[in-house]
Amino acid sequence: MPLETRPIKNGFAHELLGLRLWEPLDDSTTDKLRELWARHPVLVVRRQALSERELADFSALFGPLERVVRTEWASPAVPEVGLISNLKDGQAQPIGGLGDGELQWHSDQSYMMHPATGAALYALELPPKGGTTSWLDLAAAYAGLPDRLKQLVEGRNGVFSYVKRLAGYQGVDRVISSEAKRNTPPVLHPLVHTHPVTGINVLYLDSTTTIRIAGMDDASGCALLDEIYSFATRPEFVYRHEWQVGDVVMWDNGATMHRREPFDPTARRLMKRTTIFLSRESHIVPDGCLASEEAMA
Repeated sequence: MPLETRPIKNGFAHELLGLRLWEPLDDSTTDKLRELWARHPVLVVRRQALSERELADFSALFGPLERVVRTEWASPAVPEVGLISNLKDGQAQPIGGLGDGELQWHSDQSYMMHPATGAALYALELPPKGGTTSWLDLAAAYAGLPDRLKQLVEGRNGVFSYVKRLAGYQGVDRVISSEAKRNTPPVLHPLVHTHPVTGINVLYLDSTTTIRIAGMDDASGCALLDEIYSFATRPEFVYRHEWQVGDVVMWDNGATMHRREPFDPTARRLMKRTTIFLSRESHIVPDGCLASEEAMA
């Protein structure tokens, strides 16, 4: 069956039909998928049945894979696959991370100087309700911004900090080594990027890691961020995904934020995830720098 696509949410997301991701893909299909992902930041593939190695091999078609940094969240068999789950092992220890609570709007790895912006998430066990994931179209959000806000945010850098992200985690997920903290100091990223393929301007935001705007006092910077978040999270910019077992959702963190709704902690949820270093020729890949003392003042 040839690859077919079905636009979702005004073309921001696309559902892909006719794919069996456990089978090798021919070059023309792979090229089409790469082109689609460059133009549509969220891709959805339903009814898949994948081993961890098959998930990793498919993900690697789009760029090198990152080994899971938090090894307690990593698959013991395939270190490029992370477990997102509230399940525990026979010793009552978590088998993965990010449990069952709510996750606010964020962009993965925004606190890194050179983030891996691609991600794929595969659903294996799901709660009967809750746990829905939503994505924001930050290109459409930028296009819709009032001119006043565009003028205020263009040319500005945000200060992104992993310490703020950690504070929003629950329980054991908040605990990382002092070495890991030293390796993730605050960084600067522009708040607006231009997409290398479409030429469209895109916001780069993360409500869980952005602590200020460089060159602005805290009150003014926080007020500007709050106003932009309020605008960007309007329903018309959101794709809300109702998970089904076997779903694979791929997204581009350079052009989106995403969030997860909470669910019953006694229900089972198991997802497997890969993180991908996407190409700078086809995707927005922020190239940050360490935040100076002046930027943090």
